[in-house]
Amino acid sequence: MRFMLMMHTPRGTGDFQVGSWSPEALKAHMDFMHRLNKELIDSGERVGAEGLAPPGEARVVRAGKDGAPAVTDGPFAESKEFLAGYWIVEVDRPERAYEIAAKASSAPGPNGAPLILPIEVRQVMRAPTT
Repeated sequence: MRFMLMMHTPRGTGDFQVGSWSPEALKAHMDFMHRLNKELIDSGERVGAEGLAPPGEARVVRAGKDGAPAVTDGPFAESKEFLAGYWIVEVDRPERAYEIAAKASSAPGPNGAPLILPIEVRQVMRAPTT
């Protein structure tokens, strides 16, 4: 079973507030994320993972006239949270995806305190085979 684990962060000024963290806090956070990714690679559960640019850099694209892309600024002007990154994991049961999400949620923030960020967990659907 494949699941997408989406890390949501407070929007605040439009950026995840890591720019205001001390260098030590940022290093601890990134070290945690690198360890988590290594554990998932070593266990064979990680399919993919990426951090995302802040919402100020997001664009919404729709088909315009003659199918040409019509591009507008970011998707959620009034949003209180934004998607900071994601993992796609392959696990044998949903509960394992929840365990991984809980661990990711506990990434350290300023002063080493766990951030307890919401991680949305959704199963990746697959087309039926014929």
